[in-house]
Amino acid sequence: MANIVYIATSIDGYIAKSDGGIDWLNEIPNTTGSDYGFGDFMNRIDGILMGRKTYEIVMDFEKWFYPKPVHVLSNSLTELPGKWAHKAQLVKGEILEVLEALNRQGINNIYVDGGKTIQSLLAADRIDEMIITRVPIVLGSGIPLFTSDLPELKFDHTSTETYEGGLVKSCYKRKR
Repeated sequence: MANIVYIATSIDGYIAKSDGGIDWLNEIPNTTGSDYGFGDFMNRIDGILMGRKTYEIVMDFEKWFYPKPVHVLSNSLTELPGKWAHKAQLVKGEILEVLEALNRQGINNIYVDGGKTIQSLLAADRIDEMIITRVPIVLGSGIPLFTSDLPELKFDHTSTETYEGGLVKSCYKRKR
């Protein structure tokens, strides 16, 4: 069982602008049509645990990118809004209990997406691997991937790849 982060950040560590905007990710040149390893990553996982705010961004996408079951964590929503609501399932509760429930359903290798969701699982030391792609832009402010209240957690660097446009994808496994 593994809880895995797969995310892009600006080089100054932000995953979105202050208003939650990720339009800067659309400016990345991709003349080769590469998925930057996303397809291979999706083959490794059983399902996705996504935070509500991330789902609210995803629900405006033209295309649904997730071939695996998506579970949207929200304790405030009563149902999922948007055109992709039929593609995801709303889950409620304390995050560690939600993880246990997913594991009982056979969803053991989980792609964790969304700033607060990632930070909550980091705080509980429940992130086993992080795949972070740095995009060569300085946003100056925004929503950080890591916050100052997180505990010290050690990871081993396992690989780094570079892509067109200056993207640098690094993989880290939790050192236990």
